[in-house]
This record gives sequence, C-alpha cells and structure tokens, in this order.
Amino acid sequence: MRGKIGGLSKFLYLCTRNTNLYFLYPYMKKFILDLTVTENIKLHTNYVLLKLTSPSLLPEMLPGQFAELRVDGSPTTFLRRPISINFVDKQRNEVWFLIQLVGDGTRRLAEVKSGDVINTVLPLGNGYTMPRNASDKLLLVGGGVGTAPMLFLGEQLAKNGHKPTFLLGARSDKDLLQLEEFAKYGEVYTTTEDGSYGEKGYVTQHSILGKVQFEQIYTCGPKPMMMAVAKYAKSNQIECEVSLENTMACGIGACLCCVENTTEGHLCVCKEGPVFNIKKLLWQI
Repeated sequence: MRGKIGGLSKFLYLCTRNTNLYFLYPYMKKFILDLTVTENIKLHTNYVLLKLTSPSLLPEMLPGQFAELRVDGSPTTFLRRPISINFVDKQRNEVWFLIQLVGDGTRRLAEVKSGDVINTVLPLGNGYTMPRNASDKLLLVGGGVGTAPMLFLGEQLAKNGHKPTFLLGARSDKDLLQLEEFAKYGEVYTTTEDGSYGEKGYVTQHSILGKVQFEQIYTCGPKPMMMAVAKYAKSNQIECEVSLENTMACGIGACLCCVENTTEGHLCVCKEGPVFNIKKLLWQI
C-alpha cells in the first residue's frame, strides 16, 4: 500500500478527498465513489433514508458491511461518517443508508437533495456469516438505528431460501422504521418500551423467544441490548453474531480508535468487524 500511494498520510488524504479510486484491503476491494442521491426520504424526526446510485455498476456488498460518507458543507465535520449498508437494490443499482440525526455531520447529510453527490468509501468491514442449513431457524434482532443492517441481511437470507424472523425493538411506535420492507422477507415481531406497538418491554422479553428454538441469532443495536441478546444466546447455546458500533474515524484500521479487546487480542472493529461471533468477545455475560 505504501508503495502505491506514498504512505499513510497521503492514503488518509485520498480517502478524504479523492473520487473514483479503489484500493485493496486483505478481503475485498474497497471503492471511493461519487454516488448520486436518488431519494432522501424523511422517515422520522430523527431519521432519513438516503438512496444513492452510480453511473457504473455498484460493487458487491455484504450484509453487515458499512460505508464511510464524506460530509461536505459542514465546517464542524472533518471526518467521514460510518453508516451501515441498509439495503442494496440491484435492479435500480442503488445502495440505501438509514441515517440517524445525532450531530452536525449526520444532520448535514440529512439535508441532501436528489441529484446531489456524496463521496463514499465502500464496502468496509466484514459481514454476517451465512447459515449452512436452509432449515435453521434464524432470528435477526435490531434496536434503534441498529435495525439498518438487518434489512439487507434478511433479504439475502430469503434470497438463499431461508425464512428469517425479525425482532425489532424501539422506544415507541414512531421509532419503528421500515416495517413494511422487513415484512417482505420474513415474520416481523416488535417491542416498544412504552407498549405503543407490539409487546411492551425489551427484545429479550418478547414471547417469541419462549416459543421458537432458534439455531442462529444476528443482532445490531445499542450495546446494552446486544449484550442482553448475547447473554440469552449463550445461556441457550445458540450461535450469535453481533455488529459492534464502536466509535470509528478512518474506517480502514489505520487510526486504531475503534479497537475492541477480544480472545485474539485488540482488534480494529472497522477492519476485523464490525461483525463478531460472541465467542470471540470478552463481554461479561
């Protein structure tokens, strides 16, 4: 890498500013692309769905991977924003990003209009493991904006002959997003903390867990939720993968700010993850 682009500092500069380049990482090609906004859909006061396309065919992406989106026009935002890949529509050559408005960077992204261009690095990280047996009962658990990768994962599982079950949690009915999209690929169960939709409580309290014996659980969301799901999976001897949301900057394992302590030592979540089997994590569950 050093010989190709002249060292780490130049590499990070390219990742921040250049367009239409790609670089090699150990697992998959990563592309730096100027993507055009086709739609910006406001789903909620604090959430938007961005649909982006490219004049050329989008690269292959896997459920659980993410992208780094450059934020233009924000004087307080210097780093790209890591955003989970929500869905890939191959017929329309679109990639979707579900964005929660939490700071200046994401609020600026939420203001883009159809036809605007967003410089994007993708696909980054490693995705979820596909099950070997079509008969396996699969549970996909998402909370908050962590539901984002579950949609793409569910679509890919259904495409491969599986019948995923979705368990989605939120604070209230207004925070449950894309339910109609999820319903296209499997059964959907929900919980809300205030009881305004689905069962009242947390995802680990839903009655479906007492009715079905799942062979595999995939989850993404707030860390306390994922730890509770991981604890349930471990106690019931169920395979479980989680998508960590450690604070990230570069997205390529150079800055080391997203390191997670694991059974294999300290690993960069952006490079070795964000998806990990819970057996590799040192969570006290």
